Amino acid sequence: MTEPSPAPPAGPPDPDPLGPRARHIVDAQAAAFPELGPGTDVAQARRATSAADPDGPAVASVTERRIPGPAGAPELPVRIYRPDGSPAPPVVVFLHGGGFVLCDLDTHDTMCRNLALGSGAVVVSVDYRRAPEHRAPAAAEDAYAALCWAAAELAPAGPPAGRIAVAGDSAGGALAAAACLLARERGGPMPAAQLLLYPSLDPRLETRSMRTYGEGFFVRAAHLRWYWQQYLGSDVPPHRAPPVAAPALAEDLSGLPPARVLVPGCDPLADEGRAFAARLPSAELDEVPGGFHGFLAFTKLLPEAADAMERCTGWLRERLARTA
Repeated sequence: MTEPSPAPPAGPPDPDPLGPRARHIVDAQAAAFPELGPGTDVAQARRATSAADPDGPAVASVTERRIPGPAGAPELPVRIYRPDGSPAPPVVVFLHGGGFVLCDLDTHDTMCRNLALGSGAVVVSVDYRRAPEHRAPAAAEDAYAALCWAAAELAPAGPPAGRIAVAGDSAGGALAAAACLLARERGGPMPAAQLLLYPSLDPRLETRSMRTYGEGFFVRAAHLRWYWQQYLGSDVPPHRAPPVAAPALAEDLSGLPPARVLVPGCDPLADEGRAFAARLPSAELDEVPGGFHGFLAFTKLLPEAADAMERCTGWLRERLARTA
């Protein structure tokens, strides 16, 4: 028996829940974004979405290096942001978004700088292997390898796994959650906290928010479906995706670290973020009415984005201080 196709998006509600400034940003982003679907040239789509913000805030140092990847896999490029000269700061392993296919260290440079400055932690941004060249669970395995390396090489001694957290936005949120699942499964270093920023966790795409906000709010339901197809492969039905690829499908979330889940009100992914937070042993849900998917990239333009970033980094700072 075949799974029924998800209902088509209902389209933007009326009146528009976005404020005028947010609506202008969303429409401009959508107009510049490449069309994704059958026949998409992935290399061209990556070039179209590779712009970096050159005006990120200054941090004490930014260094590039390569670290061991999973067994049998290539080394992982990482970018390490140090906010100040503290001798033993906590560590945040960051996984960037981009649907497991797009974006890179440069597109999320400003976000990592903001995370480092706000949390007081060293941020390790991971250039994980992307789909479709590398299907699931390659990116999740890379996330876990980076966590293990950071716990061994950077995190000062102390429970649990030193003062270390994982964080990620969109698809990176799924990878951060997957790293925690793998740490539990393998008895590896368990982070003290996980920060999930509008995470993409469920390839079934069947929620009410997906139907309501899947068109007209920048990220589109059709694009999300394409991302998951690239990551899982066309032969894996969404409802049978392994939990390491789609953490929302994990039956057991016990033993995972405290989480903060940021949910913009006008995000197609909002409901899956809410549902995942409700199932975690300990989670704080941070809802932003009028926020949209990816809005943290606009902290200079949107006060609600700047405020959300401050709350999230403050939460990280407080959680990591508990393990000092």
